[in-house]
Amino acid sequence: MSRQAILDTAKYLRNVRPIDPEEVAEYVEGGAHPAVVRQTLRENALSLGLYEREDGTFVPASEEPISPTFDGVRTMPDRYLSCLEDLLVERFGPGWADGESGAALREEIRRLKERYYRQHPVEYSYETALGYALYHLPDYYAATGYALDELGSRDLLPSTLRVLDVGAGVGGPALGLADYAEGALVEYHAVEPSAAADVLEALLAATPRNFHPTIHRTTAEAFEPEVALRADGQRDSDESRDGYDLILFANVLSELAEPTAVLKRYLTHLVSGGAALALAPADKNTATGLREIEHEVVAESEYTVFAPTLRLWPDREPTDHCWSFDRKPDLAVPELQRRLDEGRRAEGERGERDAATGEFVNTDVQYAYSILRRDGQVRVDVTASPERFAPFAASEAHVTDRIDCIAVKLSDSLSDSNPLFLLGDGSQSESHYAVVTRETALNRALSAAEYGDVFVLESVLVLWNADENAYNLVVDEECVVDRVG
Repeated sequence: MSRQAILDTAKYLRNVRPIDPEEVAEYVEGGAHPAVVRQTLRENALSLGLYEREDGTFVPASEEPISPTFDGVRTMPDRYLSCLEDLLVERFGPGWADGESGAALREEIRRLKERYYRQHPVEYSYETALGYALYHLPDYYAATGYALDELGSRDLLPSTLRVLDVGAGVGGPALGLADYAEGALVEYHAVEPSAAADVLEALLAATPRNFHPTIHRTTAEAFEPEVALRADGQRDSDESRDGYDLILFANVLSELAEPTAVLKRYLTHLVSGGAALALAPADKNTATGLREIEHEVVAESEYTVFAPTLRLWPDREPTDHCWSFDRKPDLAVPELQRRLDEGRRAEGERGERDAATGEFVNTDVQYAYSILRRDGQVRVDVTASPERFAPFAASEAHVTDRIDCIAVKLSDSLSDSNPLFLLGDGSQSESHYAVVTRETALNRALSAAEYGDVFVLESVLVLWNADENAYNLVVDEECVVDRVG
């Protein structure tokens, strides 16, 4: 049986009708088993541009953008959690959540949280990677889906998708991507040097059939994106496709010695209509650190911020610290986390009295993100008019005045009393908060809006908050708020 004969037959049939492995097996001189044909087609799906349908036949991958059916994330799919549990059982036995093994996993999670809080580097053993996956796999899976939908819901992700995931970790973002792009033909490259790659490799086996992964076990600094592209060959003859459609930096930039330089180097490997998605935890250090890197990359470069921190004023860049993050509905408690939290404590285990109090349950979906593009597209295409609006950069001159301004909503409410929202317009050097002191039908749009939406605020009162070193924009009965776009 000739592998080349299978490929030649597939190339002929792809333009005629769906490719049935059983039919191809009959065409091949000397015969071939349909299972061998199917495996050969799967292994060469990327070079042939073939998408495998549920009925087992292969068709040319769509040339249209991804058509997502994303409606939020409420739980981590069981197939991924079952795969993770298999790893836990293999390493610790069926009672992995109890006794000494449970104690070891709980201690790994405590140590991880402590080191991240103190901004110390983390060395990943296999056990550390398992603990990390237990605690973070579901929320990173969810955050990636929500962030990708900023692009996919606007027809900005192609159905033949080449992805580079830098610092892929144990795979939360990879799995979120695989499920979000389930209707696409995905060529996925992961860069991960640590023992987390062993967990990642096992979990990737549970991804959809048209998700084709390759793991590069090296560092972000050492990896050469162009080498991987040459090794895989060109997807087509269009030179504009000689790169990646999507580059992910999920929860990794804060761990690099020179994150700005690394990000800039990878951005040069985006296709002309591609995007880079950087994700970071919502805590102050990593979220503000992400904005600082964003500022440094975008300033005086060809790259623009697609979302969320839009630059509404031409030729201006923000210089504030911008602690901004999105918040989505909590996940259902993953069964594996519940089991670890309720597991029988070992004698003398640290925190023994804290059994089953939720310390090892993580259902929050809160994340900072930045989407960069090189084609100038933005989430909301609007430019501030100096004849109509006052920029936040000039707020000092407007204290105690009422002004008209345009801004992006960059937080959920930050107060339990009067609604309080972080705003930005891309010109600010200090933080600006909208304080809703009296909600009316004419200003209710601000409270009802989503993170990243753009608004015009008319007759908003500007005050300086010396306690917070920030400006308060008072939204009262005189203020009118209209959503843009």
